[in-house]
Amino acid sequence: MRSVLTQAKRLVVKVGSSLVTNQGRGLDHAALAQWAGQIAALKALEKEVVLVSSGAVAEGMQRLQWKKRPHRVHELQAAAAVGQMGLVQAYESCFRQHGLHAAQILLTHDDLADRKRYLNALSTLRTLLALNVIPVINENDTVVTDEIRFGDNDTLAALVANLIEADALVILTDQAGLYTADPRKEPGATLVGEARAGDKELENMAGGAGSHIGRGGMLTKILAAKRAAHSGAHTVIASGREPDVLLRLAAGEAIGTQLIAEQMPLAARKNWLANHLQLRGRLVLDAGAVRALRAEGKSLLPIGVTAVSGSFERGEAVLCVDEDGTEVARGLVNYSASESKKILRRPSREIESVLGYVDEPELIHRDNLVLL
Repeated sequence: MRSVLTQAKRLVVKVGSSLVTNQGRGLDHAALAQWAGQIAALKALEKEVVLVSSGAVAEGMQRLQWKKRPHRVHELQAAAAVGQMGLVQAYESCFRQHGLHAAQILLTHDDLADRKRYLNALSTLRTLLALNVIPVINENDTVVTDEIRFGDNDTLAALVANLIEADALVILTDQAGLYTADPRKEPGATLVGEARAGDKELENMAGGAGSHIGRGGMLTKILAAKRAAHSGAHTVIASGREPDVLLRLAAGEAIGTQLIAEQMPLAARKNWLANHLQLRGRLVLDAGAVRALRAEGKSLLPIGVTAVSGSFERGEAVLCVDEDGTEVARGLVNYSASESKKILRRPSREIESVLGYVDEPELIHRDNLVLL
């Protein structure tokens, strides 16, 4: 059994609170430095890495000299606001030692549930990766309420894996992986080396809540793997205490628990776009645009669109047809129906002069488009 990270090109790495805060005693700067070093080494292997890091609330608790994680939302928000300053400063300093920049992204569930904000988050992350920047993502605890809280960064990491269509999700924790039973209570419990993500039996094996510093337990990690598998991402749950764990996984060493997604990313994305989104409009494409999509795998540019119908907003799904009405593709648009009508048949360089701004040069980016 080899690690799924050997072939993975785009990774989401989630590091738990206990691994970056020295069990809640403030930020462990030495630990952050070694995570930055490993991620820099992965970048040298031409892998794209998005880091989902806990630690803001724990760091805020330490700065405010609180011994227990607060339960009141406004106290949680205050701790996150204080701790986020130290967390981001520390990561930027660590990555700078390797000639890399870090970027902070704070998300709530609403950001990924709302079509426009989902597409905005995707565009930002895609741009940061293209710029060779390391996105450091955390839940926006400073503004969350019970209704929009992810609940733990394991879930957040899985949703980010879905968002960017990652090949693999790595959840690093203070446990070796998933055991057949709680090893603290069952001496005969054994480590699960590999299983199918989404297997209900895994949920029965998983334990309860995590530490007093973090929110997640093994169950949240199992459910995160199930969620990540929806977009074809495999998941590895492993101990962050293992020396050079990310590099060893990338080299093929099987560490911890591997949960395998049954669908390949392309198949999962195609299924989602083709079958699970309600179409809000239609774009008619000229022959050149059809050829660019089908034969060359390119994005759809406004210059190749001859007609727009329907009522849709940025981020909604539309059907693309050729001039005979034959279905060609469907995808998520970067501009509303009214905006699309204004820029059709125009080169991308004119979008800003027509609309007064430009979000993207493409009407539909190839990452958000599936051929039919």
